Amino acid sequence: MKCFSRYLPYIFRPPSTLLSSSCHTEADIISTVEFNSTGELLATGDKGGRVVVFQREQESKNQPHRRGEYNVYSTFQSHEPEFDYLKSLEIEEKINKIRWLPQQNAAYFLLSTNDKTVKLWKISERDKRPEGYNLKDEDGRIRDPSTITSLRVPVLQPMDLMVEAMPRRVFSNAHTYHINSISVNSDYETFMSTDDLRINLWNLEITNRSFNIVDIKPANMEELTEVITAAEFHPHQCNTFVYSSSKGSIRLCDMRAAALCDNHSKFFEEPEDPSNRSFFSEIISSISDVKFSHSGRYLMTRDYLTVKVWDLNMESKPLETYQVHDYLRSKLCSLYENDCIFDKFECVWNGSDSVIMTGSYNNFFRMFDRNTKRDVTLEASRENSKPRAILKPRKVCVGGKRRKDEISVDSLDFSKKILHTAWHPYENIIAVAATNNLYIFQDKVN
Repeated sequence: MKCFSRYLPYIFRPPSTLLSSSCHTEADIISTVEFNSTGELLATGDKGGRVVVFQREQESKNQPHRRGEYNVYSTFQSHEPEFDYLKSLEIEEKINKIRWLPQQNAAYFLLSTNDKTVKLWKISERDKRPEGYNLKDEDGRIRDPSTITSLRVPVLQPMDLMVEAMPRRVFSNAHTYHINSISVNSDYETFMSTDDLRINLWNLEITNRSFNIVDIKPANMEELTEVITAAEFHPHQCNTFVYSSSKGSIRLCDMRAAALCDNHSKFFEEPEDPSNRSFFSEIISSISDVKFSHSGRYLMTRDYLTVKVWDLNMESKPLETYQVHDYLRSKLCSLYENDCIFDKFECVWNGSDSVIMTGSYNNFFRMFDRNTKRDVTLEASRENSKPRAILKPRKVCVGGKRRKDEISVDSLDFSKKILHTAWHPYENIIAVAATNNLYIFQDKVN
């Protein structure tokens, strides 16, 4: 259980709130968090359309305690608010998802998306600048050709390191409904974008054409019974992907079977227990996130109250079910009234697929060890997260006498919620987004 309780935290806040710890705007709220494939970079997107990229500090013999610390590497405006004049709809700039592409050269590439448009960004470093142009002077002004009497060879001069973010591709006009997820294929040539009713397949080099691979829109919209909530490619098989629905089911599709994958290859759904049937059953069974394990053998899904792990070879029921905050089952009525019941929590695997993590309310996040079946609740807060302090497990008191270190269910703050988390692909370093704060926790350094 070492990796659960021995974490060192440090906190980042978005640029506009660095001067104030108490107030923040809607635009500052973090909406997605994602490590790249090596874990050296960590990207966050917010409701203001900004992407902030953090880079990991290199190890230093003089300062070993700084191992794994992340500092701001680049900040850029990915999306701007737009207006659809045909439908009289405002398109938010909020970043819904970020996905990194594997690094092929010195530059980094990532995909970011809002409700309608996916963009491919190139992030590169520049530490030299050309000088000695023939047709321009040092200030960049065009020289008079009559004054040019000799040919100069431009040279590269050192300069302060500058990190540039450039949009390389814009993938737009392919979604009628809001994009909820994007996923890069293991062939690294294609990716898919998913909205409520359709999934489109894109080539990273082609922006004016995409292929529709799933379409669940009925001819009569009054017959609509479910929507797509998330989708992801298999980490190793480029022809396989899954998508989840608001009815709590997961469909695995094989693109080799047909061009349009409306007919699934496998269907994962847990039969509902009639004794637990209630008005809220369909709402809380809606899957908010689906993730393949790194090995590709398992699927993890998150609904409102639980995290489930599925074996791809067993469709009838989940292999494991973990209760995230079952103490909220008696509070579903009030959670429905304040719309919290519609919150979409994400879930992540650790690098070895042995531990899973997901968020909860009151800035709590939960970890479950699949091998030992032990679990822990930790809190991401400024009060409890002093630099190089060990996080203490938190407990929620359901009923009866409350202990000193426990918190009552009625005292939980539902405005503080951990929706977005990320886990370093190889190490015990986690990133947790709590409203406008990004907390990074790592193993205790001795």
